[in-house]
Amino acid sequence: MKKVLFFVFAITACVSQAQSLTAIEGVEYDPTNQIFLVGNGNNVVRMHSDAVPQGTLGVAKANYGMEVMNGVLFSIVGSTIKGYDVTSGAEVMSAAISGATFLNGMASNGTDKLWVSDFSAKKIYELNVSNLAAPTSSVVVANTTSTPNGLTYDAANNRLVMVSWGANAPIKAIDLSTYMLTVLTATTIGNCDGVDHDSYGNYYVSSWSPNAITKFSNDFTTTSTVTVTGGVSSAADICYAEELDTLAIPCTGNMVVKFVGFNPSFVVEGNTTEFKAYGFPTEVKDMYTVGFDLPQAIDVTVRLFDVNGRLVNEVVKRTFPQGNNQVIVTDLPSESGIYFVQVWAGTHLSVVSFIR
Repeated sequence: MKKVLFFVFAITACVSQAQSLTAIEGVEYDPTNQIFLVGNGNNVVRMHSDAVPQGTLGVAKANYGMEVMNGVLFSIVGSTIKGYDVTSGAEVMSAAISGATFLNGMASNGTDKLWVSDFSAKKIYELNVSNLAAPTSSVVVANTTSTPNGLTYDAANNRLVMVSWGANAPIKAIDLSTYMLTVLTATTIGNCDGVDHDSYGNYYVSSWSPNAITKFSNDFTTTSTVTVTGGVSSAADICYAEELDTLAIPCTGNMVVKFVGFNPSFVVEGNTTEFKAYGFPTEVKDMYTVGFDLPQAIDVTVRLFDVNGRLVNEVVKRTFPQGNNQVIVTDLPSESGIYFVQVWAGTHLSVVSFIR
């Protein structure tokens, strides 16, 4: 497995209750439409990492865990697993889970299977969704012992990684060949809610005690706390978008979604309190203008990235004077899509985006 170390920076963006996030429990990334999907109870809100809602996804609903697979958003709605087309939002599947009491976490293998945790019954269900018109389900773990919550699929080891609710909540593995459980690590954190992993084998766990995101190495021998500007409040079913190297964190305590970028070649929309750039127009044909105010003369670097975090070009790198400054970006890529302009003023960072 590839082992790469990245410097972590914490650029976050938030949405407020005024923007109709009132029942968030989970976030998933839709690579087809390059957008995050926020489960909000009776609807699913579409959102870029600038945290600006882009409307709702058709008739989609999501009470708890969600997974995007093969162009379908699968979500927990009560005791039923629903499937919705990620583009139209039309319902394409409905599978009632017999005997379910409190369905909560969800994972997928990316092709044809889902796994769902039952928080109250301490069970794990497996669903075969290869035929959306006739999905099948079965209980594969009858007793998880600890209270199961978030799940994520580890293809390299053919297993599920499961986090648990309660004090000193253990993180467990479920072998998908035998469905046997083993303890990966006995943690000192409590009330773990969500879990996901990046493409380098690291795991990220949201907990309510403490309110934090903990990063575990791929062998669970080392841990660190992820820096999130402003902290987190009762973080639920997190999502690591590997395409963007970005962690999306739904905070149920204050109904905001926060984003943390991990790859220094990619940044998410955000700004520091000391420095904020602006850009126009939002839809670009020939040129894009980036502006920023400086309290003093300082070195500024402006770089252009595509949505996958690839550096398109370094626009400018020089000392700018105190006051208002503007940079005109004319060397634009021919491909259509979303682009990000990263503006470093000394050690302060701000990012703006446009559509080509």
